[in-house]
Amino acid sequence: MNGNLRIKALPTEFYDQFLSERAKNLKPSPIRGLYPLEKQPGVISLLAGKPEPSTFPFTSLSFTAKDPTDGNTEITIAIPRNELTPGLQYSDTAGLPDLLKWITALQELSHGRKHGRNVSGEGEEGWRVSMGTGSQDMISKSATALINPGDSILVESPVYAGVIPIFRNMDCKQIEVPTDADGIRSTSLKEILENWPESQKRPKLLYTVPYGCNPTGMTASLERRKEVLRLARQYNFIILEDDPYYYLYCDKATRPASYFALEVTEPCGEETGKAYAEVGRVLRFDSLSKVLSAGLRIGFASGPEAILRRVDMLTANANLQVSSLTQLIAFRLLDFWGYDKFFLHTRNVSAFYKQKRDVFERELQKWLGGGAPEEGECDEGRLAEWVSPEAGMFFWFKLLVETSTEPSSPSLEEQDSRTLIETHAFANGVLALPGTVFLPNGSKTPYVRASFSLLDENQVIEAMKRLRKTVLEVRNLDSK
Repeated sequence: MNGNLRIKALPTEFYDQFLSERAKNLKPSPIRGLYPLEKQPGVISLLAGKPEPSTFPFTSLSFTAKDPTDGNTEITIAIPRNELTPGLQYSDTAGLPDLLKWITALQELSHGRKHGRNVSGEGEEGWRVSMGTGSQDMISKSATALINPGDSILVESPVYAGVIPIFRNMDCKQIEVPTDADGIRSTSLKEILENWPESQKRPKLLYTVPYGCNPTGMTASLERRKEVLRLARQYNFIILEDDPYYYLYCDKATRPASYFALEVTEPCGEETGKAYAEVGRVLRFDSLSKVLSAGLRIGFASGPEAILRRVDMLTANANLQVSSLTQLIAFRLLDFWGYDKFFLHTRNVSAFYKQKRDVFERELQKWLGGGAPEEGECDEGRLAEWVSPEAGMFFWFKLLVETSTEPSSPSLEEQDSRTLIETHAFANGVLALPGTVFLPNGSKTPYVRASFSLLDENQVIEAMKRLRKTVLEVRNLDSK
């Protein structure tokens, strides 16, 4: 963190302009809203209808896990009855207190943020953490808390397909901001904002996946991130930073700072002769699914208290809380490891996916990138184009089906991969996702998303052979 910067958190009332009408009308749960009072010393609570723990049949829990320092060694973590009770009982809506504390410190270590007053005693950064049933749960509830019908929101394009129906169900207008090999195009974003019609309400949100974006695998450069944050401050919008692949970054270059981290290091003005950084424009979403277990269904949001308070109200109304037991299991593992072993584990996971990425790209180059053809097969040149992903578990590649250069023939941009993938490729025994499902407005595209996370080397080779066969078959059909 830049120690010369004064940190200036946006006040609670600032967020009134961003909250949806539904969020403004939310009322605290009549029961859960009083939970904090139970913790006051000397209070006898007749409040909640919590079951008596002695009636639960579970008496202890133990599980084994890998030791990150030696992948072949397993450790056993036992949770005796007296320590198991928090996992068997209702807990706080925002999350199990011990896990919240651990995750809050993780965010401090990973992103340079401070929870509470800073070292000089000046102000607070105004953020905290809430747990969700996976990060998508938090994204959906945050969208509900922030979007009114008819609102315009900015979404990078291509975009994670899972959020398209979320935003569509909010009945909002999704304004696509194109991306390239360096992530979201800040120049395009600037152009959209500069030319926004004065008669229309400006967008108040930008959704982006900055590391190993699903589907493109691209990671936004530091320069792009700084410009996007500057535009957020200038044009008054909040950045929804969806970052499930943060710990799957495997490029040789230093990992760029997150938007959550940049808030406290990028100055935005001066007051009384001292530069300051305004914080509170980033709502960040993380997930334990990619590094601990997808089945635990644990994600978390970090951001302004004023927004997360409304998200917690939605949770209290919908499902009360994230499973106490899965939170307890996650906490006991993380607490046993400590932060050093957690970071070591994530580096091991990242290295694992890097190896898989390299195998996939090697075979992609051989079979679709203009490599040596099979014996007796004509050299058809390149059949696909792509950029190597720096994080995540996906390749995003353009299938080069159209070979004609005649002006009357369809351009490559007009070719659509949907039929090729869903019909021809499937008939040849290989399946991927056509790129159109990642475009908010359903445009046609020659791109395809392929996941390399589960395939072994032989499966990758066979998949690339089948894709090559498919593209050549379609080329021959188009040439007739």
